[in-house]
Amino acid sequence: MANRVPAFGLANQGIDTPAELHWNLLTPALVEQAVKRGEGMLARSGPLVVETGSHTGRSAKDKFTVRDAETDQTIWWDNNKSMTPEHFQALKQDFLAELAKKETLFVADLYGGSQPEHRVRVRVINELAWHNLFIRTLLVRPEAQDLAGFEPEFTIIDLPSFVADPERHGCRSETVIAVNLTERMILIGGTRYAGEMKKSVFGVLNYLLPAKGVMPMHCSANMGPNGDTAVFFGLSGTGKTTLSADASRTLIGDDEHGWSDTAVFNFEGGCYAKMIRLSEEAEPEIYATTRRFGTVLENVVIDPDTRELDLDDNSKAENTRGAYPIDFIPNASAANMGPPPKNIVMLTADAFGVLPPIAKLTPDQAMYHFLSGYTAKVAGTEIGVTEPEATFSTCFGAPFMPRHPSVYGNLLKERIARGHVDCWLVNTGWTGGKYGVGSRMPIKATRALLNAALDGSLKSAEFRTDENFGFEVPVSVPGVESAILNPRETWADKAAYDATAAKLVKLFIDNFAKFEAHVDAGVRDSAPRAQAQAQAQAQPEPTPTAA
Repeated sequence: MANRVPAFGLANQGIDTPAELHWNLLTPALVEQAVKRGEGMLARSGPLVVETGSHTGRSAKDKFTVRDAETDQTIWWDNNKSMTPEHFQALKQDFLAELAKKETLFVADLYGGSQPEHRVRVRVINELAWHNLFIRTLLVRPEAQDLAGFEPEFTIIDLPSFVADPERHGCRSETVIAVNLTERMILIGGTRYAGEMKKSVFGVLNYLLPAKGVMPMHCSANMGPNGDTAVFFGLSGTGKTTLSADASRTLIGDDEHGWSDTAVFNFEGGCYAKMIRLSEEAEPEIYATTRRFGTVLENVVIDPDTRELDLDDNSKAENTRGAYPIDFIPNASAANMGPPPKNIVMLTADAFGVLPPIAKLTPDQAMYHFLSGYTAKVAGTEIGVTEPEATFSTCFGAPFMPRHPSVYGNLLKERIARGHVDCWLVNTGWTGGKYGVGSRMPIKATRALLNAALDGSLKSAEFRTDENFGFEVPVSVPGVESAILNPRETWADKAAYDATAAKLVKLFIDNFAKFEAHVDAGVRDSAPRAQAQAQAQAQPEPTPTAA
């Protein structure tokens, strides 16, 4: 173990604690500690099963960034809650006082980012063994010989037992996630949800990398047999994980990546997948991780006697999760990297049934849709409510973006143009009508169109210009029913389509108003066609037929 204990220890960082320090333990030792300390139990098939208590997801309203000379002009404050330096110092003082009371602590030295020249060195201090196992699984693990000389650039202190004081610490509740980019320290207290650590590192890289000309991305990525990398942006429910998991292509990563001059590189060394109602038939590779030692399962129901799992039971949480090393996926990249992308795919699940199943985007249009980050959720379970709800999450990940979206959008546009990257908008949502009238886009058609885009054959198809959004849509593609490529033709009621399209166009235009001053004319001109909107609005609403 001597070579896993760094010369630059906690005392070098001004952290004084009498605790027994467990430095850079490997998975078996951390699992052993977690079970011994009563933090979780082993399932019959091998994974460690833990509970996160009242916090079964991120506490977005409890996250703060310190506003100081470093961050005052660089952080997008409309999207990030601020904390004063004075409140942070009080919080840090109380965190260090808590560390001084601990009998045992677990410390992991890790990398955020797989490409050596663009990664950040992160030290994570945990009071829970399973938290230390989680973050060691999710981030990139250094080689043993690199640990002795490890000096952290950022430090995370994660104390679920800490109780924050809103008045003293300038926070909202007893839970706090405080990010100090000047001191390069992140303090997490009052929550056992381990995903806070993962997303804190993502936020750090989202802040640091644009200044180096590297594009941070909330996306999945894979690589074809000829080294052709594809990047998949998409919000929850759009098919990002499913469509990037392709047995014929190598998985680079499932969630967070950087795009440098020479590579698309995974920020992480593991995956953090939703487990609720996971199907062995639909997602066999991910399902197999729930049967392996080294996987951490959060809030998954387990029989305490037989230790059998029930992935369908959501009684503890709907957001059940599994953390596992990326090499648990059979076709994962050993290097965690691939060449710069040949294709960018922006996924949306349009429940309005207006968008075509695939469209080709110019660099300006790609920036417009990247900044929009559109998808549409289906209506709730209330009887009779069938109206979809539009969701716009800029850069397909607004909660994790510390800088203004235009920073990421301009960087993306520049890289697309420089690399002659093909960009596609893929709708996995509804066809033949909106949700409640039409049907879900056939996965077979989506796969066929996506494969044609990625292998280059789609570029030789005949295209038409979409009358509402101005992007190019293929007229016919081998193996795909031509009618599905023109959404209006799939609707029985053409007037209803026009009215719905006009509504969606207006939602896009209204949402993008806040970005117009930050983008050039080419991007502004990529907006949906206002004239088409006006024409459609002029048409009378269809009158329902009397019963």
